[in-house]
Amino acid sequence: MIQKKTPEKQSAKPKEKPDIDFAFERSNYIWLGIGLFFIALGFMLMSGGGSDNPALFDESIFNFRRTVLAPALVLAGYGIEVYAIMKKPGKDNA
Repeated sequence: MIQKKTPEKQSAKPKEKPDIDFAFERSNYIWLGIGLFFIALGFMLMSGGGSDNPALFDESIFNFRRTVLAPALVLAGYGIEVYAIMKKPGKDNA
């Protein structure tokens, strides 16, 4: 004798998404991205300025952009990264 397969009961509850615990909240990841942007911008501003001829010295490597602005941006980026990592979850998060 062949038995008919009966469909299983469908539960009335909608399927729930599994709970995924991330290390940080959304605002922490936004701050991490901002910090990475500052670091990348600082390194881009630091690059270049070399001479094509090694016998010639180019003074542009000692300008304000490469000696003050770019390192300040990199350090600010690292500071933002530390803030993003240490920021506690709270009500004021975006």
